[in-house]
Parts: sequence; structure tokens; C-alpha cells
Amino acid sequence: MENVLIPAEDALMALRRDWLETLDSERRLADHTINAYERDTRQFLQFLCRHVARPVRLSDIDALRPADIRAYLAFRRKGGAEARTLGRDLAGIRSFLRWLEKRGLANAAGVRAMRAPKQPKSLPKPLNAEDALALSRADSQLAEEPWIAARNAAVFCLLYGCGLRISEALGLTPADFAGAPQSLRITGKGSKTRIVPLLPAALAAVNDYIRLVPYHLEPEGPLFLGARGKKLQSAIIQREMQAMRGALGLSDKATPHALRHSFATHLLAAGGDLRTIQELLGHASLSTTQVYTGVDTGRLLEIYDRAHPRK
Repeated sequence: MENVLIPAEDALMALRRDWLETLDSERRLADHTINAYERDTRQFLQFLCRHVARPVRLSDIDALRPADIRAYLAFRRKGGAEARTLGRDLAGIRSFLRWLEKRGLANAAGVRAMRAPKQPKSLPKPLNAEDALALSRADSQLAEEPWIAARNAAVFCLLYGCGLRISEALGLTPADFAGAPQSLRITGKGSKTRIVPLLPAALAAVNDYIRLVPYHLEPEGPLFLGARGKKLQSAIIQREMQAMRGALGLSDKATPHALRHSFATHLLAAGGDLRTIQELLGHASLSTTQVYTGVDTGRLLEIYDRAHPRK
């Protein structure tokens, strides 16, 4: 495991070997995790050797300060390491120092005081409009039962056409669609209520499902039912989407929640303002909605170039 020379004293290296063996024999961590921790601590000790200008001693580990850890992370970042890599580096160092501390051999206060580097937020992965529309059509569904195909299409249509969370769509009742409404009252996270427009295509998809479903639907009961007549579970829709990915050649990023992302992204691309999209999505904070500005930067720049008076 240690093919690269580490300029540290034998006593420290022996302790490090014991720690790595403990990760394997007692904690039973995966091999790739142990290998990563070995590499991370090796790189840290090599850096520390240059930092103290001599072979590393156990006393050097005991005397580590947050500034020393920050210097190492800065060194790694300068070498091109990203936030996720730095976070893993810190996890390996922290594990080793805590192991030493439990044996009364070192003080891990310095590394405990360090916070992991802030991880970048992953941007939503929207579908293109053609794929989103295909998922919303009953004739695209794979289900053999016409009513189940209509059900899946109606759910997907509500996710994309109204920007609903899957739990919100599955929480709807037949009463919500009585009298051909033009909007839906949705209760989302934190019991926050919002009004979302109901597109004619989404209403038609729901009505097609209601016409075909073989079970009696109670007005205040669940609208969407499973094959055995019980309330439809989100796992079933997740599974149906997985099958559709293969049939339509979609990426692994095509999930039910991606349809909600697509709703927001396509509205923004068409000139929708963030405040309105925030209300439609039911986000408590505008900062949550602003992630979509990173998805469609090209469109924003196009609008800026066309509209700014100093262009």
C-alpha cells in the first residue's frame, strides 16, 4: 500500500499502518475508502515534511494547528484539487488524528476546528422540451394497461406543466379537478400553499386518466391509484420513469424531479422572471430559485444583449 517514500519517523509510520489496518479489520471500510485515506494521509505527511523541513515526528502531529491544515489545503488547491477532493483529504486526516487522540498520542483539536471546503451546488439537469413533452403523452408510455399509461402521462404532465413535486402531484384528489379548474391550490413544503395555473393539456391528461381508471375515486381520496387500487407510491413513478429513459434514449439525469427543473428552466428561457417562477415552484427563498440562472446563462445573455439600452 505504501509504495511511495514518506519522510517520517518509523514510530509515526508504524502507528499509521496500525490505523489503516484498523480501518480494514474493525471498521470494515471499503477498499477504495481505505486506499483513499492512505493516499490522503501520505500526501499530507509529505507536505508536512517540507513544511517542518525534516522527517515528520509524532510531536509534529500533536502540535498541528488549524493554520497548518489550511496551508496544506491551500497547497492542494493550488495543485488543482477541487472542493470535493479537499473535503475527502480533510476526512482522511481527521480520521487518523482522532485515532491517535483516542490513544492519547496526539491532539486533534486543530483538525476538528477545520470545516470542510464548501461544496459547489450541483445545477439541475433539465430535459429538453421535446423529451419532456414525449414523457407527458399517453401514447409514449410503456404500460400495457391503457389506464396506467394514461395515469403515468397525467403525472408526468403535472410535473412538467405545473412544476409540481412528485409528492404534490400524488397528493391531489379528484375534487381538485372538479368543474374544469384553471388553477390548482397546492400545499407544498412547510405547509406553504400556492396557486399554480393548470394548463388545458394537463387537465385533459388528468381527465383521460379519470375516464379510464377502473376503480372508484372518492372525491377527497387520492386521485392517482396503483395497479391494485391503492394510493400510488412515488417509487412506482420513479420506476416508470426509469423504463421510459431506456425507451426514449434519455440520460440517467431524466428523473421525475427533472421535469420540475425543466418547467422552471423552460419558463426562464422564454422570458419568465425569477419572482414569478419562485411563486410557481413554491420556493421560500429567491436564492433557491436563482440556481436556474446558472442553467440557462446563454438565454440570459441573449436577453441582456437585446434589451440593455447601452448595447
